[in-house]
Amino acid sequence: MKRNSLGWRLAASNVLIVLLVAAGISYFATDMLRSLADGQQKIRVQLAGANSRAEITRMAEDSLTYSRVLAERPPLRRLLGESGREGVAPFLRRFCETSELDGCAVFDGAQVVAASDTALPWTQLYTVAAEQGERFMAVPPGTQLSVIGAVSKLPAQYASFSVMVVHLLDEKLARVLEVHSGLPVRIINFRAYSGMPVNEFTSLHSQAMTDGRFAVQRIESLGLYASSYPIFSSSGEAIALIQTTASSKETDRAVSSLVSRLIVTACVFAALAVIAGVLLGWRVTKPTEALTDAAVRLGQGDFATSIPTAGPAEIGQLARTMDDMRRNLVDLNAELRHREAEAQVVLEAVVEGVYAVDEERNIRYLNPQAARLLGIEAREAIGKFCGDVLKPCGPPGSASGTRPCTTTACPILRARQAGGAQSVEQLQTSSGNRQTVITSSRVVNGLQVQVMRDETELEGVRRARDTVLANVSHEFRTPLAAQLASIELLRDGLKSSPPEKLEELVLSLERGTLRLTRLIDNLLESVRIESGQLDVRRQSIELGDVIEDARVLVDALLQQRRQPLVVDLPEHLGLQGDATRLTQVFVNLIANASKFAPEGSPIRVGARTEGQTLSVWIEDSGPGLPEGDTVGIFERFKRGGTQEPEPGGLGLGLWISRSIIERHGGSISAARTADGFTRFTITLPIEPGA
Repeated sequence: MKRNSLGWRLAASNVLIVLLVAAGISYFATDMLRSLADGQQKIRVQLAGANSRAEITRMAEDSLTYSRVLAERPPLRRLLGESGREGVAPFLRRFCETSELDGCAVFDGAQVVAASDTALPWTQLYTVAAEQGERFMAVPPGTQLSVIGAVSKLPAQYASFSVMVVHLLDEKLARVLEVHSGLPVRIINFRAYSGMPVNEFTSLHSQAMTDGRFAVQRIESLGLYASSYPIFSSSGEAIALIQTTASSKETDRAVSSLVSRLIVTACVFAALAVIAGVLLGWRVTKPTEALTDAAVRLGQGDFATSIPTAGPAEIGQLARTMDDMRRNLVDLNAELRHREAEAQVVLEAVVEGVYAVDEERNIRYLNPQAARLLGIEAREAIGKFCGDVLKPCGPPGSASGTRPCTTTACPILRARQAGGAQSVEQLQTSSGNRQTVITSSRVVNGLQVQVMRDETELEGVRRARDTVLANVSHEFRTPLAAQLASIELLRDGLKSSPPEKLEELVLSLERGTLRLTRLIDNLLESVRIESGQLDVRRQSIELGDVIEDARVLVDALLQQRRQPLVVDLPEHLGLQGDATRLTQVFVNLIANASKFAPEGSPIRVGARTEGQTLSVWIEDSGPGLPEGDTVGIFERFKRGGTQEPEPGGLGLGLWISRSIIERHGGSISAARTADGFTRFTITLPIEPGA
């Protein structure tokens, strides 16, 4: 009877818990589903309204563009100069039709000269435009029209004339916005809204006008989600309201269906829980009573009693735990010693330096990494003050001999107040100053642990990165500044400068663009090489074609410096290679030769075959290579230094050229010839049978 009572109670408890959990999950899941669906629909109508307002804003910006285009049209100025000006109105109508505008007009001062067929209060719109500027939005007095438009002055002798173009915020535009947003859109004139009776949307529009941005609501009586976006002119005048709606019926049906399924699922699981609870109750009670009897005998001193391990896993685990209790006490001391040894191994294996100090900041432990970083023996540091061992330098500008240890800058002291601290310190070691990051923990059992991370090499990498970024910024800024100056000169003298001057400016722009293109290509190629993505597509090519392509690309640079390119190649030099990559190599080498060679001096390109190899060279009469550095010039970011006659590039061209040539199975070298020329020689395997 006792066993039956315990089993049924356990089963009833399980069933009750399952039912409560199922009910709670159902309730919160239903509420979350409704909230999620409601939020999604509100976001949908909100986005539709935002997109519609953005489209209207874009139309206002386009209106200014159209007005300027219209003002610049020569036919308009010619028609205005004719007597009678009968051709102006038809011209405006055609312009409005082709530009999808609702109206166009020409003013002489504030007087309307001509307008398109749309009957609009042009004089009132001109007054509004005078208040708001080039772009305007308005609801003309005495009308219920919402208008956006722009005004532009005509140039030169027609300065008293101005043109106006407008878009109407009407039903036609609303239909266009519906297509774009996928939801019903209505544009409400603000003057018409002010005279409308109170309806279901009044609260929504009032909230939007109060907020000044938008409002979103669910209107239960209509079964709709709606958003309202007000449109204001630059003077703060309300122009119109954009109303977007979406039906809530489909959302409600989907939520109701999901709720029904959830309730059915909860009921099914509750029924299964009843069955499982009854079976579990009977399964648990029997081994529990047996274990209780064994525990009573153990309590009476019968240690020979066997502990039954039958039953569920939890009961069996409890039985094994009781049996292991005595042995665990015996093994506890050995386990503690083992864990101490493991901790020692971990501290010795970590990359960072670790040391511990007592309350007086005397070192009590120093792992081998910390000792190696400081250049001392660990046993020599034990018992010494941490500041005497680490020897931290004071901050910049501090008094001579002042160390952080004597101030509140010490991370150990700050960690004792805040529970943890981190500081960047310069430590004086036997190998020089080292920049480290010291992280200090709180005090535990009288000891405080610090972790030191050496960032000296990392700081050097950061400085190198900053140098590269500075070089890239400088190299981009110089040609961009030159191009901007050429563009300004070209713009100022477009109508007055002679053709020779204009041609010179255009050539300057071409050279600047070529230089920027080479810089960008070299940067991209550098990234591909570093990431192992430099692919070479081998095919049969002619060396003469490759060099001719390179000549075309650098021709503007050669013409600028009046340097002829003398090419002396044997006929039909074929090889297997990537024509695009090899062209890039010759562009880099010829451009380098042009930069270092004197103006007016020739640059020579030659080649010869030696067995199954092809040697190609490019030579110039420049100042030559840095002394003793014929190999280092091919390293990444290596530049010519003081020997460069003008601001250099990024130091990537030769490095990229070497990488491409090596991918082709060849090599590249540089040397000074006996007759005083600087020669770069490329060796490539020749195409079999060429």
